Amino acid sequence: MTKTLVIGIAGGTGSGKSTLADSLSERFGCAVTVLRHDDYYKEQVGRTYEQRAAVNYDCPEAYETDLLIRHLRELKAGRAVDCPVYDFTQHNRSGRVRRVEPTPVILLDGILIFAEPSLRELLDVKIFVDTDADIRLMRRIERDAVERGRSLSSVLTQYRDTVRPMHERYVQPSMRYADAVLWGGGENPVAVDLIAAKIESHLSASPAE
Repeated sequence: MTKTLVIGIAGGTGSGKSTLADSLSERFGCAVTVLRHDDYYKEQVGRTYEQRAAVNYDCPEAYETDLLIRHLRELKAGRAVDCPVYDFTQHNRSGRVRRVEPTPVILLDGILIFAEPSLRELLDVKIFVDTDADIRLMRRIERDAVERGRSLSSVLTQYRDTVRPMHERYVQPSMRYADAVLWGGGENPVAVDLIAAKIESHLSASPAE
């Protein structure tokens, strides 16, 4: 069986890692699967919206990473999985799942994927997207206010209370585990081309079905 290439794309919130993953997915189509660590946020059972909104979502404890690890291992073994779907407007899992089929290449993006040793060891290539803090904050404000219906005040409060301190505590230090550090994510065409070349090499080396 052809070895699955797993590429981890980490970086701070708003760094451009999801845009980078999406750009590569569009380029390679059905040969690539994109997984998001964010979809594996723990389900907030029995909590009100206000209580869910106050949770620290930027620390390792916020994720059901064990489930993600199991899913990655299943996909690498050639078996499909049902990935949870997170609803950011409700700060909770949606109750729906997304069927994910095994593919030659898996792209995993998330702020903390390099901070978890058991997850990190499943990654064949580790890319850290490094973007200036002011740009990341502006992108987060635009995304959360426009796409997720949140107020500017709530976005800034969350950034001050959890996003920035957890970035400094967990995300930025995890950059030392990266195989390559790229600036700008999906908006950096050179970064896209560099990772695309790795994917093309892997696909060309894979035996034809």
